Amino acid sequence: MKETTQTALRASAVLAVVFGLCATGLTAADAKSNPIKDAMSKYHKAPKGTDPACKKAGAGQASKEELTGMVAAYKAMCAAKPPQGDQAKWVKLCTELVNATTALQKGEAGAADKYKAAVNCKACHDEFKPTAKK
Repeated sequence: MKETTQTALRASAVLAVVFGLCATGLTAADAKSNPIKDAMSKYHKAPKGTDPACKKAGAGQASKEELTGMVAAYKAMCAAKPPQGDQAKWVKLCTELVNATTALQKGEAGAADKYKAAVNCKACHDEFKPTAKK
């Protein structure tokens, strides 16, 4: 075999191994990640004595960084499959939440009220959150 052919074959083999390792790593990371839980824990919960980002957003007091993170988290939630319930309704509610949070980011008039209406925790939890096992 020519030296250039051998080099090309070796390079192809190395690339195949690297690609396989990357794909396996991404799949493992995705399996551990839950965008719904991530968004809830990061933006809807807070240490005792402090307000969560969602409460600050409803009051029009969330920082630009918080709003940017919330939009990204809500978009990821929208792309995720809900644990139970109708997927189409899930997407509709999440899209309303993304749009309301984006309106807050832009400083639109009435955005805080729009966000408060869209962030109806009970509506989502009643339909999409599985009941805890006792």
